[in-house]
Amino acid sequence: MSENAWTDRIVGERMSLDQEFSSRVQSSRFSSQEWNLIMTATEFEIERPETPDDARIVANTDNVESILPELENVRSQMGAMGAGGQSGADGSSSGGVVDSIKSALGVGGGSSGGSYDAEREAAETLTQEYADQLQSRLESNNRWQSVCDAAAEN
Repeated sequence: MSENAWTDRIVGERMSLDQEFSSRVQSSRFSSQEWNLIMTATEFEIERPETPDDARIVANTDNVESILPELENVRSQMGAMGAGGQSGADGSSSGGVVDSIKSALGVGGGSSGGSYDAEREAAETLTQEYADQLQSRLESNNRWQSVCDAAAEN
């Protein structure tokens, strides 16, 4: 098994949760394509797996920072295909191709830094919500103990 043997053991639960969680993603500021990028950059870890009663799945979003510029590209592509730009929960709208190019070149308004902060915070919140639901699912399926045991072995 891989270095994170516990994650290999929960593939079925993740797939089921992904389907259920899609409605939550739809009500968020992220499109499904953006969410997929965020999840690719997120690693799940179990804190204190030696004591399952105290253990908790946490979303490690340290790598999300690196994909934030790509979220703008996804939005630009969606807008170019006629999806018409997506408004965020905070009322902000995604930029167009010109804004994306300006951002890539580091030119233009100072919106990138601020919007990245908001995007990062929203991604962190949503991924932790996913992690909490995943843990709840594992607990209700009586798999939490074995998953913690596998995580403690690493």
